[in-house]
Amino acid sequence: MKLFSILSIITILSFSNANAQKVEQLKYEQLQEKITSFKQQVVVVNFWATWCAPCIEEIPAFMEVNEQYKNNPNFKMLLVSLDKPKVMENVKKFIKEKNINAEVVLLDDWKRMNEWLPAFDASWSSNIPVTFIYNNGQKVAFHDQPMTKFELEDYINEYLK
Repeated sequence: MKLFSILSIITILSFSNANAQKVEQLKYEQLQEKITSFKQQVVVVNFWATWCAPCIEEIPAFMEVNEQYKNNPNFKMLLVSLDKPKVMENVKKFIKEKNINAEVVLLDDWKRMNEWLPAFDASWSSNIPVTFIYNNGQKVAFHDQPMTKFELEDYINEYLK
């Protein structure tokens, strides 16, 4: 009986670890490559952080929209955390607590922020949350304030076929 209990616990722990979302740490070039790799898709790229109150407020709307479009092969949502890598466990905990159902990556390139901020958009002043919409690998929209579900849907529907 003890062996069965031990095996059951191991199985449960393995399953819960398998469900823990992996968060990839990327440099700017890797992030750009990832974004442009989604060729035939409308891609929502949202920059956020666990310490950003407006970011946290808009996450439920983003997750609702992601759930709505998740089965559409022409849609992709990518959340880019600007948290420091040393708080990666906090980011993973946040993802689990907030039921984040989109892919999350952590942009680990703070030292070169003055290079990659204007590369994304020359008018980006470093505020977050910021959302970019890409269509077929090309940036088509830049929204530098929190978004509502309806604003996000409008952007997506404009380009989604």
